Amino acid sequence: MLYILHGADDYSIAHELEIIKQSAGDPSLLATNTVTIEGGEVTENDLRVACETVPFLADKRLVIVYGLLERFAPRQTTRGTTTKKTEGQLINHEVFGNIINGIPPSTILVLIENEPKDANPLFKMIIVNAQVKAFPLLKAPQLREWVIKRATEEGSSISPSAITLLTRLIGSNLWIMSSELKKLALYSDGNRIEEKDVKSLVSYTQQSNVFSMVDAIVEFNIQKAETMLQQLLSEGNSPTQLLNMLNRQMRLIVRARELKQQKLSEPEMRGRLGLPADWLVRKTLEQANRYTLPRLKQVYQQLLDTDIAIKTGKYDGELALNILIAELCQPQKSDSSPRQIQGVAV
Repeated sequence: MLYILHGADDYSIAHELEIIKQSAGDPSLLATNTVTIEGGEVTENDLRVACETVPFLADKRLVIVYGLLERFAPRQTTRGTTTKKTEGQLINHEVFGNIINGIPPSTILVLIENEPKDANPLFKMIIVNAQVKAFPLLKAPQLREWVIKRATEEGSSISPSAITLLTRLIGSNLWIMSSELKKLALYSDGNRIEEKDVKSLVSYTQQSNVFSMVDAIVEFNIQKAETMLQQLLSEGNSPTQLLNMLNRQMRLIVRARELKQQKLSEPEMRGRLGLPADWLVRKTLEQANRYTLPRLKQVYQQLLDTDIAIKTGKYDGELALNILIAELCQPQKSDSSPRQIQGVAV
């Protein structure tokens, strides 16, 4: 049996793989008959041996291969044209294709891929014998349904407003979503999960508020920025924690500028930046577009000066942050020399 599981939703792929394992018989026996292979490195002989070895004291043998089809994907040039495979590569894909199409009935072969293209020669050769299942990232309606179902499985229910906030904060990262729902279900103790519970427990609400504060700073909106600062402080965050959050956001902005120049897609950027949701990527890119590199250098210097002021005891942490926010919300003069406010270089 041949399966091809592909898509960006690796949580659902992992879930489907567990279903395949359960269908293969005794888990304890299957564990000794499971082989995991990196497709980018496997040789024809290694794949043949893995697939054709007789199961040991079991009915089935499971072979999982990651990224084999990617090895034969047509490559695009910098001009956007597709390059043809060499004769050696074409022969090579046929060898792999013959091995895969000839697996014995006792072998379950699972290929886990990103997004196989129809033009991929190996994909075209083996698809006729495969069960192909796509797992794209869930969009809004499907994601809301998934959240409701997962909350029910955890023995709870969830309000529409809580679903809206959760999906906005976390997006389609189902690993994080599943973990947060488990935590929320335990917290609600059989009661319905409400929006206030999400705000209290889900750490990404703080990240969202930091994004909003940075937005206000970019817009020189001191009233909104100070309001967000007070809200974050009232939620129990220490001045040092908030300064670290601001530092992290500035690093994300710098990194986003670099990734944008590399012309990566939003999902690729999300992975590189370590952000859980696409909207966070878009928001970071928006902020990056509004910061020049000289301005970012100035902000980094101001963050450093504030950190020193807090650690040396020159200013109380909350006062130092308020001074920082006030300075960051001041439109910059044309000269790049550091300004002084209340004796602190900012």
